[in-house]
Amino acid sequence: MAVVYLSAEGLQKLKDELVYLEGVERPRVIAAIQEARDKGDLSENAEYDAAKEEQGKLESKIALLKEKIMDARIIDESRIKKDEVQVLTKVKIKNVKNGQVFNYQLVTEGEANFKEGKLSVSTPIAKGLLGKKVGEIATVQVPAGTMEFEILEIDF
Repeated sequence: MAVVYLSAEGLQKLKDELVYLEGVERPRVIAAIQEARDKGDLSENAEYDAAKEEQGKLESKIALLKEKIMDARIIDESRIKKDEVQVLTKVKIKNVKNGQVFNYQLVTEGEANFKEGKLSVSTPIAKGLLGKKVGEIATVQVPAGTMEFEILEIDF
């Protein structure tokens, strides 16, 4: 797996999820397998098959998380410029064409969550915003065409 860049908060979220999966979900799945096994003939036991399949998916997810955590590199927040749009900065932008205002925080791919306003730096909009300062216009090429956003505020 490739190096994953995360904030300290993002790495902690991954660690918390791993603890939950190993400490809560794994014992639950093991108990479900045991319960299904206790019901008798495993060759025709759909509950057992479903529980084993769930266990396989869970173990794969745990292995992937462990690998992500091992390969993670923390972004040094003290080195982030606060006068231009960069990873981990919060930005308020206005669509020049329709005046609509958006608030985003630019984050690494592993932390992206559009519902929370966390936009991955690998998206076209984020790429267009990177390096811009307040008052500048970012011209962004998106699948639907070209969009322009005015940078209204930058915060950290």
